[in-house]
Amino acid sequence: MFKAKGIYKAYRKRAILRGIDFEAEPGSCVGIVGSNGCGKTTFLSILAGALKADKGSLEADGVDLFANRKRFYEKVAYVPQENPLIPELTVRDNLSLWHRGSRAGMLKDLEEGPAAMLGLKSMEKMTVSHLSGGMKKRLSLACALSGHAPYLVMDEPGAALDLECKEAIRQYLKRYMADGGAVVLTSHELDELSLCSRVYVLRDGVLHLVEGRQTIRSLIAQFHGKSQ
Repeated sequence: MFKAKGIYKAYRKRAILRGIDFEAEPGSCVGIVGSNGCGKTTFLSILAGALKADKGSLEADGVDLFANRKRFYEKVAYVPQENPLIPELTVRDNLSLWHRGSRAGMLKDLEEGPAAMLGLKSMEKMTVSHLSGGMKKRLSLACALSGHAPYLVMDEPGAALDLECKEAIRQYLKRYMADGGAVVLTSHELDELSLCSRVYVLRDGVLHLVEGRQTIRSLIAQFHGKSQ
């Protein structure tokens, strides 16, 4: 279980997160939506360990992640919206650089792990600067999951990608969840949100559960506290 309780965060005395409680179970996908500037990326950055909360707790399988940074990176993988790749290096070199295990483990991932499942073996010698946006996203995902973390946090996974790459990532996420992993993502795309067992709107610094099937129009209405 991935569990946050009472998460607060403020910037220059402006409260962004106002006591968020949150859970993601193994095998589930939880979506978070909201208007620009509502705090989605801030919250995901806290879940991923890239940003410190002002107050609150975060646990993964009973481990206090705020108190144990080493376990944080064993438990949680993070794919930000911007790819953290080095464009001058090859796919294989980026995997080697970001890989959380040994070189032998990296090579194994290329043959049968996340990198192989995401189709990177055939392009391991290509320079990242020559990759499409979709292939860069696949590489970022493979790098993040090189430690085989059970919890995956993704910020806008399908942003600016073509349909083929979006579908490839979607199918991989379904497989990841089927193997017991849990996904937390932000998105404004219904196809991605359809993967989610629960969807929340982040509004006024707290999470509001979305009930039932939604259209884009009805979700946007909830961004502002309106029913549709």
